[in-house]
Amino acid sequence: MNDAVSRPHVAGLVLRHLADGEEDLFASMPDPLPSLPQISYADGVAGGGYHPSRTWIALRDGRVVGRAAWLLPPGAVGTPWLERFDLAGSPADGAALLWAAFTAMGGATAWYASMPAGWRSRPDLVEVLAASASAAREVGLAERGERLRFRWTPAPRPESPAAPAPAESRLWVRPAAGADEIEALVARIPAPDLLTGAEVARLVAGVDLARRPLDWLRGGPAPWRIALNGDEPVGLTGPAGDACYPMVAYLGVLDPAARPALLADAVATLAAGGALEVVADVDATNAPVIAELGAAGFVAVRSRILFAPAAGSRPPTEPHP
Repeated sequence: MNDAVSRPHVAGLVLRHLADGEEDLFASMPDPLPSLPQISYADGVAGGGYHPSRTWIALRDGRVVGRAAWLLPPGAVGTPWLERFDLAGSPADGAALLWAAFTAMGGATAWYASMPAGWRSRPDLVEVLAASASAAREVGLAERGERLRFRWTPAPRPESPAAPAPAESRLWVRPAAGADEIEALVARIPAPDLLTGAEVARLVAGVDLARRPLDWLRGGPAPWRIALNGDEPVGLTGPAGDACYPMVAYLGVLDPAARPALLADAVATLAAGGALEVVADVDATNAPVIAELGAAGFVAVRSRILFAPAAGSRPPTEPHP
């Protein structure tokens, strides 16, 4: 823990990790975000990602007023990260809970706070995050970034005429020739527009999806698609149909004009393979790409805000992808 952070103390609060078989106790606290789709704690324990020894609760008069669950999928090479942190009590209760857990676990860790899409325009949802964020800041965590998840489904939408391509456009999309071509183009793209599952790739396998996507994505180079302007490669995308969800795992461009064609091609490729939905993650500050996702029929479904330990906290955690 950062030595500059003082230990919070709340009278009458019992802080402990769960015991085996106490999944119902964790679930006894009302969900402050019932509209947010997420795996249940019991299912997470059954799958091996959650474990009672990495799950902490705060009790007052026998009632759960705070809960925190760290996730570490089976086979992960990284350290656990805080995936669930919910409060029914005060921010002080939450700070005491995090402090006790961090102390037992050897230091502060990253927290990925999931929120429903559009939460910033909902005062009730803003209040939910404000309470837990206040607790996190009290023990040395700070907000470091936000990423949005979008989802495409083939549900009927009002048709609009496609915008004609400029007469001088020579853009077209083809399959990647192989790993060498993909890696060469990845090296030239400073910041991909879409990176879906980047947090999991880094935290589970230590892979930077922006720089080494083929080290994480299954299927090799076969699904990858290259955009060209004439004969010049100007972008690429890595659709992944065999991940947790069909997704646009990677999309990066050297010419922004190639982005809509690559996005449409990735969706068509996944849909042709039987996908009934396609997800894509984007930085919340990337307004042009967010607009293009909307134009392509994607709808925002979730936000994830990273809270990371300040410099000097221990143990060091992975940076935000």
